[in-house]
Amino acid sequence: MTNAAAKTLSTTPLRRIDLNIKPYMSSDDRIAAWQIISTIAPLTLCCIAIANVTEKLTILSLILTPILFIFIILFLSRSFSLMHDCGHHSLFKAKASNRVAAFLLSIIHAMPHHPWSRGHAFHHKHNGNWNRYRGPSALTTLREYENKSKHSQFAYKMLRHPLTLLPGGFYYLVIKPRVALLLGFLELIAKGAIHGCRESSSGKAFNPFTFIDKHKSSFFYTREEVYDTTANTICVSLAWWWIGSAIGHWHFWILYTSIMSTSAAIMIAVFFVQHNFPGSYASGEDNWSYFKGAVDGSSFLIMPPVLNWFTADIAYHHVHHLSERIPNYRLRMCHQDEQNNFDSVKRLRLDQVWECFSLILWDNEALRLVSTKQ
Repeated sequence: MTNAAAKTLSTTPLRRIDLNIKPYMSSDDRIAAWQIISTIAPLTLCCIAIANVTEKLTILSLILTPILFIFIILFLSRSFSLMHDCGHHSLFKAKASNRVAAFLLSIIHAMPHHPWSRGHAFHHKHNGNWNRYRGPSALTTLREYENKSKHSQFAYKMLRHPLTLLPGGFYYLVIKPRVALLLGFLELIAKGAIHGCRESSSGKAFNPFTFIDKHKSSFFYTREEVYDTTANTICVSLAWWWIGSAIGHWHFWILYTSIMSTSAAIMIAVFFVQHNFPGSYASGEDNWSYFKGAVDGSSFLIMPPVLNWFTADIAYHHVHHLSERIPNYRLRMCHQDEQNNFDSVKRLRLDQVWECFSLILWDNEALRLVSTKQ
């Protein structure tokens, strides 16, 4: 091949047919089971250890507590990544196995899995189309931001500051699902009462079961989401009470809020920087490409091998977005075998992560993510 031909070939835009990812879209139940066991077992031991270590303030507890805290956060990150795979039905072969595993893992994270996976599927379907999906922090356009008042601009920036991830993460995981469930039940009761009064005044018999069957909630998209959130809330509440009774409720909630807030903040941050980075593909509805959203709208986060293990290789996010059916234990292999085709994928080092948090506006005219200073 001549130099000119090689140069022409290297500058040819990557196409979906240039990639062979189908061989990596197979699940292995043995690997999946071992991943869950090797994550949940040490996580449980670390949680028991930190509960015992923090009973009394000693020199040993001052040394061990931060170490155990870090390991719990890391194992929770891995656990959430495995739950994420279950939502894509890629961790295990059978759909039922993924659903059971996802529900059990969701109890650990206090996050009802079914509503979350539906929202996450929407993200995958529209990644890179900023008309449809504005990221986890609901970004606004540059023009919309400029038309806001000074106070509104200040509030917008503060709500998207990285430090708000700590309380925001706890709200997202623990509080928001319970609020939605409570409001959903209150709405059902209120509308049922109104409907029942109308039926009675017109001389008709009111059947509450028929009403419930036909009721469409403003807080849930499907009936399965209601069932999943209700079951998750019952299991999580029982776990809270049981553990709190065992080690003391104040003791439990201090540990729980600090651990869950930090864990949620880290996972949201990782997700954020994998799509909000300098040069990220930021299309509108016109000419949007799912393929470009995967390759040019997802970063490859360069991390040490130990952190890749604790995040179940989610750093290979471009591969994950090419096909969510590729389980985490095949993402790295797929990347390595096809790495010559991934030259355009954004390599993001850990020391570059902070600058990504400034990209909180979408310039829908220039089709790029910008900061408020820009």
